[in-house]
Amino acid sequence: MVLVPVTLRRLLADPTLGLRVLAGESGLDRPVGWVHVSELDDPTPFLEGGELLLTTGLRLSGEPGYVTRLTARGLAGLGFGIGLSHAEAPAALVRAAADAGLPLLEVPRRTPFIAISKAVSAALAADSYAEVTATNAAQQELTRAALRGPDAAVRRLARLLDGFVLLVGRGGELVRAAPAAAAERLPSVAGELARLRGGPASASFEVDGQHVVVQVLRDQGFLVAGRPEPFDRTSGHVLSAAASLLTLTLTRARGLESERRKVHTACMRLLLAGQHELVAGIVGLPPEPVEVFALTGRPDRVLDALDGSPAFAAELDGIVVAIGPSGWSPELAGGVAPAAGYAELAQAHQRAMRVASQTELVRFRGDLVSLLPAEEAQAFAAAVLEPLVRHDETGRGDLVASLAEWLRRHGQWDPAAARLGVHRHTLRNRIAKVAELTGRDLDDPDVRAELWTALRLRGLGSGSVRA
Repeated sequence: MVLVPVTLRRLLADPTLGLRVLAGESGLDRPVGWVHVSELDDPTPFLEGGELLLTTGLRLSGEPGYVTRLTARGLAGLGFGIGLSHAEAPAALVRAAADAGLPLLEVPRRTPFIAISKAVSAALAADSYAEVTATNAAQQELTRAALRGPDAAVRRLARLLDGFVLLVGRGGELVRAAPAAAAERLPSVAGELARLRGGPASASFEVDGQHVVVQVLRDQGFLVAGRPEPFDRTSGHVLSAAASLLTLTLTRARGLESERRKVHTACMRLLLAGQHELVAGIVGLPPEPVEVFALTGRPDRVLDALDGSPAFAAELDGIVVAIGPSGWSPELAGGVAPAAGYAELAQAHQRAMRVASQTELVRFRGDLVSLLPAEEAQAFAAAVLEPLVRHDETGRGDLVASLAEWLRRHGQWDPAAARLGVHRHTLRNRIAKVAELTGRDLDDPDVRAELWTALRLRGLGSGSVRA
């Protein structure tokens, strides 16, 4: 959506005006904001910049400062009327305009200055009407798209602007991108988004050959739009309208999502209370057998991460409880326990809560080791096995593996030695070395239990605690 501004080139194309270029052809595409008539030798105090100045040169002295002053003021161009004070534009004026790059137009005697003023005024009015019409049409399109959701609104905005659009969350994460490949542009604007947090409501800049505009969506994040050409006034209006619509849409969506999550919480409580059939008529549930997950971390982020997964999830007292199909495993922290059917859900939930971890997913195994606090248990295992690990690092024997196999074989020398591929006397020497380094009596069943537990915690026993 690009509206062509009123330019000197457009005026030259009007055959009724009969204008002719004398100098400064490279500046003919400058937009004309208004027309001003003056015979002063210094009219700049009455100009704002962007005007087409018309003169007959009545008081033109020929000194070069005239063009210099007009150029410094930022005039769009100079129209020189011939046939009154001058039969033609003075050569010195033409040279000065050419040197300064100031467009100089010859206005024939038959064309009154008022005709040029009317032409510009009519063109500006037509452009203004076209701008309003285009803006209204775009806003209507965006409104219809926003009713279908943020995805449709972002795609429609990208088409209207003929560029790319990114919808970015409050934390700087990408929410949506149009076209999809535009997601790769997020890193190039991330720094500017960080600057806008708590700062200005919008910003514009250039990056990677793109003109980029960012609108802050209040508490909802950021709207980023970019394209190779600068954004004109109409595109700016459309972008502002899109920002307002997306803010409302996202606010509404968050409200609906909040209510949806409240319903899920109520359904989860009913499931744990044994009301499987009732809940199955309200929400979709995975088929039996299932696994119950007690997932730690910020509940909103955990629920966002589970969006689109095959699990049914809800927040219960600060913990996200998820029911997933057997074999499904999210990359999240917490505990998990199996349930053959929904009748066992409450018990599986309790087991999953017991082994919930803050750092990784822990699977309930139904044994003592899986119930030990993770950090304390690992510290215990490290302290018990440290002398053996240091010994093995010297390459003088494999005490840890030998101890594990010997304990697994209940202290039977021949089966353990055969499994290790060593002579039983070699194994006896290694176990004696274990007793020496640890300072423990390996004939004591309590000592054997502690060493076996330490090995299990380090993943060296029969089975693994970690999923």
